[in-house]
Amino acid sequence: MNSNNNSSSHGEVDQRNKESLDSRFNQTLKNVQGLLKGRSIPGKILLTRRSDILDDSGSQERSPSYQRSFSQNDAGTSDDMDKSVEGGVRNTNNSDGNTTVNKLTSSTSKNEDAANEVQNSAMRTRATDSARVTKFTKELSGQMVILERLRELAWSGVPPYMRPNVWRLLLGYAPPNSDRREGVLRRKRLEYLDCVAQFYDIPDAERSADEINMLRQIAVDCPRTVPDVPFFQQAQVQKSLERILYTWAIRHPASGYVQGINDLVTPFLVVFLSEYLEGSIDSWSISDMSSGKISNIEADCYWCLSKLLDGMQDHYTFAQPGIQRLVFKLKELVRRIDEPVSRHMEDQGLEYLQFAFRWFNCLLIREIPFHLVTRLWDTYLAEGDALPDFLVYIFASFLLTWSDELQKLDFQEMVMFLQHLPTQNWTHQELETVLSRAYIWHSMFNSSPSHLAS
Repeated sequence: MNSNNNSSSHGEVDQRNKESLDSRFNQTLKNVQGLLKGRSIPGKILLTRRSDILDDSGSQERSPSYQRSFSQNDAGTSDDMDKSVEGGVRNTNNSDGNTTVNKLTSSTSKNEDAANEVQNSAMRTRATDSARVTKFTKELSGQMVILERLRELAWSGVPPYMRPNVWRLLLGYAPPNSDRREGVLRRKRLEYLDCVAQFYDIPDAERSADEINMLRQIAVDCPRTVPDVPFFQQAQVQKSLERILYTWAIRHPASGYVQGINDLVTPFLVVFLSEYLEGSIDSWSISDMSSGKISNIEADCYWCLSKLLDGMQDHYTFAQPGIQRLVFKLKELVRRIDEPVSRHMEDQGLEYLQFAFRWFNCLLIREIPFHLVTRLWDTYLAEGDALPDFLVYIFASFLLTWSDELQKLDFQEMVMFLQHLPTQNWTHQELETVLSRAYIWHSMFNSSPSHLAS
């Protein structure tokens, strides 16, 4: 009898613990979603096992193992919310690992209403956005930009009109010293022009057979780039893409041109064109722009693409081993977070390479509406050298958005579903949900790499 009572008591305790974890995770996710919606994350959300808090000056030593330990002034939110989120995250991290993983899927499937409630206050949004603009302005107006502070701000989104300057800085294309910036950009733009004259503006007779084939492949791929956005179907835009891609490929012979890199130029092109063109991209045309402006924009795209791909070179070399490695990590992470959907996909014989290869190759550009891409790339570029590993968490969060749906599909249905995901009506809210889940899961698993060991 005592044994039965003890067993029943332990069962009730386990159930209460699971319900408590579920509640804490929901509260944490709800708060992080609200704070990510066009805002920065409070400094007290330290998604690590550290107990120290960064002070307002940001002078305290930062954690070398986690780049997103934000300064306390990064959001216009109350201390009460900061403490609530801090408590939720730390309690989640200290819970039993297996219980955490088993509860994540059911927790995240219930959070949409909570996220809507947090994000519906227009007045608070305007006030916080204004505060964020002020912080960006302060960071960018100094003689020396502190890149770590800029990364902290940019992770949660950059005001559109500041995006060109912020992206150049985050990628290391523009120097943080404002006295040197103009001169460096002028020199790099001239260097790009020299490369175009040397490699692109020459007759085919001076190219090798491989170079001719590569140029032809680029010419075929440019019209296929973001086909649902009319702006990219303009002949002059495609010619700019062709010059950028061919020049980059010639200068990077280890990989050369690989299909998918054409997609990676498009966010840069749109952002740097926004310095000269106003209104919606649907009304844009570069036919009236001077050749000097166009060459400057192309140069900025070329150098920023180079900086981005410098951090993921083995993604585009022969057999693309970097992407294959990350696809494997994605499979392991999904198995840890959502064992039922992982088991269902395995039982159906679905290989992650069949759908996730394109995600890593094109960085989700083909999977979400194009108007959301630049916001997603704010987070990408803020991650810096840590981006490849963080992509695994973003893509896991993206995939598990449809956990329930996937478990109802057979192999053929899953392949079709994952190739044509229902994201056409997505807004920033859905994207912020994906990023906030990735943020939390990164905090749980990144400090425990053995969870993802092969």
